[in-house]
Amino acid sequence: MSQVDNNPFLEEFADIEPLEQDKITVRKTEPTNVAIEVKKAAAAYGKRQDPNYLTDAPVSPVEPLQVLEFKLDGVQTGVYKKLRQGKYTIEAHLDLHRHTVAEARSVTYRFLQDAIRQGLRTLLITHGKGERSVPPARIKSYVNHWLQQVPEVLAFHSAQKHHGGTGSVYVLLRKSKDERIANREKFQ
Repeated sequence: MSQVDNNPFLEEFADIEPLEQDKITVRKTEPTNVAIEVKKAAAAYGKRQDPNYLTDAPVSPVEPLQVLEFKLDGVQTGVYKKLRQGKYTIEAHLDLHRHTVAEARSVTYRFLQDAIRQGLRTLLITHGKGERSVPPARIKSYVNHWLQQVPEVLAFHSAQKHHGGTGSVYVLLRKSKDERIANREKFQ
């Protein structure tokens, strides 16, 4: 007894013979140059994962002479007052004069990441007032927005006159994890 005899389905198809194939031609269409370029660009974009999370989209403008100020909840009033008054030692300085927005974004991101990695706490960023730029205070507006995007930034405030006034900003960074542990042990 064969398998065909046991299976009613196979019994129905037992007498069927395969057809001989005629010549079948499959036309391959060559992708257009535009389609190839789009695919390459999409693949390159997928691979390019820019770690820089600072926005390059338009931001709310600030006035050239406006005082920039920002403080997270929990930052002590005395600490913020000392920052505003420029009483902390400036551990690193970045000057953004003559930079485009794209350059300033890249340089600012690297500067902040380096400062965080090194465990620095107080920084000075000189962005300029932008009184003669079109639109006015463009870099200043971006710096104001970018600093609020960085989780390690606890507070910032426009600098004292001798550090650049409203053309610069003091930045206070969060303590590193190691520094917080050391402080906790020191004061227990």
